[in-house]
Amino acid sequence: MDFKGSDTIPGPRAEDHLPQSTQAAAKIVIVGGFGVGKTTMVGSVSEIKPLTTEETMTEAGVGVDDNYGSETKTATTVAMDFGRIRITEQLVLYLFGTPGQERFWFLWNGLFEGALGAVVLLDTRRLEVSFDVMGRLEERGVPFVVAVNTFPDGPRYPVEDLRAALDLPPEVPIVECDARRRASSRDVLMTLMRFLHSLALSGSLT
Repeated sequence: MDFKGSDTIPGPRAEDHLPQSTQAAAKIVIVGGFGVGKTTMVGSVSEIKPLTTEETMTEAGVGVDDNYGSETKTATTVAMDFGRIRITEQLVLYLFGTPGQERFWFLWNGLFEGALGAVVLLDTRRLEVSFDVMGRLEERGVPFVVAVNTFPDGPRYPVEDLRAALDLPPEVPIVECDARRRASSRDVLMTLMRFLHSLALSGSLT
């Protein structure tokens, strides 16, 4: 078949090619409840154009999806978000954002498969949503850090108060972030990588 003109199938963009210096890659999942900023984080930090599976929200979700704090949100992730970021010249992270609505959580097991670690995005207006999220990670043995996404109307709590409310052990990092800012999202990922490194040195990471 002869592909010419407008029928030509475009190849990957130059900036999407994996750097030749890459020696290792790791899968990271970004999880959290509905509307906490997972798609925003993947989009802000990815060095390639992120893949998203957002669909327009419809009346079918009324009374089913908890959109408290996200009443103006018009689209939602129904499968996953995907991005990529180079941490060093040798190490690349593949980022997978999970759907936040509970009716899509059955997809999480596949996304958790092979994940080295996770970022739990937290909305302080809805702390209770995080318990199920962290419980699923613990069941799968996926280490995680907690990133508190700062919303203008979200209450601010001391880290130790959050740790107590979430029943987290002292070694699990809790950091604040602004998922809209690339530098802030990258700092969260670096916190996760340092945490995973410490686990590996202690023999806790298998």
